[in-house]
Amino acid sequence: MSIRQLSETVINQIAAGEVIERPASAAKELVENALDAGATRIEIATAGGGKALLRVTDNGSGMSPDDLALAVKRHCTSKISADLTDIRTLGFRGEALPSIGSVARLSVASRTKGAAEGYRIELHGGKLTEPQPAPVNPGTIVEVRDLFFATPARLKFLKTERAESGAITEVVKRMALAFPAVRFVLSGSDRSTLELPATGDDRLARIAQVLGKDFRPNAIEIDAVREDVALSGFVGVPTFNRGNSGHLYAFVNGRPVQDKLLMGAIRAAYAETVPKGRYPMAVLWFSLDPALVDVNVHPAKADVRFRDPGLVRGLVVGAIREALTRSGDRASSTGADAMLRAFRPGVAPQGEQTGGFGGGFGHRDIRPSNVNWSPERSPYRPEGFAEGAAPAFAGTAETAKPQEAARMLAGFDAPSARSEAFEPPRGEETTLSHPLGAARAQLHENYIVAQSETGLVIVDQHAAHERLVYEALRKALVDRRLPSQGLLIPEIVDMPEEDCDRLMPFAEEMSRLGLVYERFGPGAIAVRETPAMLGEVNAPALIRQLADEAGEWETAEGLRAKLESVAATMACHGSVRSGRRLRVEEMNALLRQMEETPGSGQCNHGRPTYIELKLSDIERLFGR
Repeated sequence: MSIRQLSETVINQIAAGEVIERPASAAKELVENALDAGATRIEIATAGGGKALLRVTDNGSGMSPDDLALAVKRHCTSKISADLTDIRTLGFRGEALPSIGSVARLSVASRTKGAAEGYRIELHGGKLTEPQPAPVNPGTIVEVRDLFFATPARLKFLKTERAESGAITEVVKRMALAFPAVRFVLSGSDRSTLELPATGDDRLARIAQVLGKDFRPNAIEIDAVREDVALSGFVGVPTFNRGNSGHLYAFVNGRPVQDKLLMGAIRAAYAETVPKGRYPMAVLWFSLDPALVDVNVHPAKADVRFRDPGLVRGLVVGAIREALTRSGDRASSTGADAMLRAFRPGVAPQGEQTGGFGGGFGHRDIRPSNVNWSPERSPYRPEGFAEGAAPAFAGTAETAKPQEAARMLAGFDAPSARSEAFEPPRGEETTLSHPLGAARAQLHENYIVAQSETGLVIVDQHAAHERLVYEALRKALVDRRLPSQGLLIPEIVDMPEEDCDRLMPFAEEMSRLGLVYERFGPGAIAVRETPAMLGEVNAPALIRQLADEAGEWETAEGLRAKLESVAATMACHGSVRSGRRLRVEEMNALLRQMEETPGSGQCNHGRPTYIELKLSDIERLFGR
């Protein structure tokens, strides 16, 4: 078979298969062109999930008739010359418009600033028309209709209109985060309007528009530099997490990317602080010399390749961990919000709104059970309280006669609560001034209730102590071999022989953590020493769990890389257990340790260790 040159239309359709995968891909390319043109206002309209219509209108620099004719030809661009190592724009290949025009009905109308009139050009399935005068405001309007009509097989691989519409929304949100000084409006017959006003240099305000208002009070600012790479942005506290990675955003020199290196580095920075299956929230901007990053490695420009990936990864992990440490034991504000929602009034069975206490405590309606109750029939009705008359005690206290009050209260038991004045112990005022306050009670042998100057704090004692032990273990790993305590009688742990075989190669490394064990026959392990800081520990349970995890270590070097994970396992087995009663002194000691320990706002599994409820929130519950 002889070799022949493909037609320009087929070449463009092949390129479209790589660049334009779905309507969201076309939207991304068109919005990038608008941003490169210096637009400060971009409007996107869609119909049919972008398949029937995709229109992008901007107020950028616009194009002349000559430029308009070149813009729809392949590899024609104003953004680069011949140097691919100095790319400072979002687009640079000159493939977007001709690729779209080869598989859809494309029209482009544009007018430069100061020009008397604008011009329009059309490209339908690869067939180009000459530029014609057209009424258009300064800027550019790109309209794409019947996407993939020239390649109908591609339509079969698209998702539902709702899914395609959602993908376009995600593209616009990413672009909006990258360029907070630009106003974005997304509308259409297939969606509700999304309007994102420009926020100028206030990046956090734009993030709140996209990720929700809850992000602002739970955000930690990032600002770090390593060699020639600068990193800035905001990350969420570990307890403010989500069920998927859709809230991780990274921008390299203003370009939205979904690079595996960066996403992996962000997740690594949150290791041991975010639960398994949950993902942190982060919006990060990277600034570096364009020569140090290759953006021409993916058809959709979603991935980048750094000249020194190790440096970038280390910068991300170090900056986020330093920021988390700097923020201290800070828990997510959404915990208090959830608590408030649990106490808000609910709805009565017949659809009637309950009273103040009714919804707060199990949604009970505490009105009298006799629905025909009235003051006239009440046995406690005071004298003079005739029908339609105000009660004698409705005014000031002096207006109520003592005998009437006594008659009213007849039948009620005397109050059972102690009413003597409370005198705080010496130094109590100082204790209340601590961030986590002073312990007041222990509920269900697991939750510590503390009073602070601004409200109350509820602490999960097991989760909190687990974090404290883990941090102590991790610190000791760096400083020295951990002290151990010998067991009077070695603990013999029976296990399958293969589990013993997996665990024995790591015996020496485990001894550094204070856990000393040896083989005891073919199917057992003898534990002779346990880490002293763990106190009384369930050695069989700990050994069996470590044996399960040992399959992932493979070598001693692999174990060294996972020593922090092993420390977390030990901490879980050696922390204060749920169900243990604590003295007031022990509870206060735990609170003070939490205040001094970085990251104590969440346990090793990422769950919150405490929830704080402000006094103003409590008063609001009671309508005060």
